[in-house]
Amino acid sequence: SSGINAEWPLRPGGDRCTGSIERGMCVLLGIARDDTEKELEWMANKLVKLRIFDHPDTGKPWDADMIQCGFSILVVSQFTLQCVLKGNKPDFHNAMKSEESQDMYDKFVDILKKKLPSPDLVQEGEFGAMMQVHIQNDGPVTIPIDSPESLKNPPKPHKDQGKVKSKPQKSKPKTENKVDEVKTKLDSTDL
Repeated sequence: SSGINAEWPLRPGGDRCTGSIERGMCVLLGIARDDTEKELEWMANKLVKLRIFDHPDTGKPWDADMIQCGFSILVVSQFTLQCVLKGNKPDFHNAMKSEESQDMYDKFVDILKKKLPSPDLVQEGEFGAMMQVHIQNDGPVTIPIDSPESLKNPPKPHKDQGKVKSKPQKSKPKTENKVDEVKTKLDSTDL
């Protein structure tokens, strides 16, 4: 994308820009209540290695990451990404509470700054503020990324003849969730 910035009103009649980049990626970060630093690290790795740009040498689409292109990241906190619809009403109970999520947001930004060639390549909106986010999106390309469940529920090791092995996880039968799936489908059609 090009021409991305996040702005929020400082006072009536006056605005200030809290973060702005020319080319790169706008990350709308929704932190779930059960997210840990493992998810932050995984997400930062995924974002800086995501090959979504044209390669700077060959021009081949979908073949280069941010570091290869020298692009920037603008991070905007967005708890509404953790929304669950209950009928027609949004419910944000999956979002981490504000005090905790600000700490996680700051850690995520710090991790990104360490992964890119220069910390100046990471810009931010203002956590918890009502902002006007202006995104000029090439493509448009929007890719939702969620950390894998395995980070939240890693297999528990057990000892077998002195060696630590992962215990195989049994998958839950899909029939257990059929009623919930039907309810969800019905709820989503009641719009």
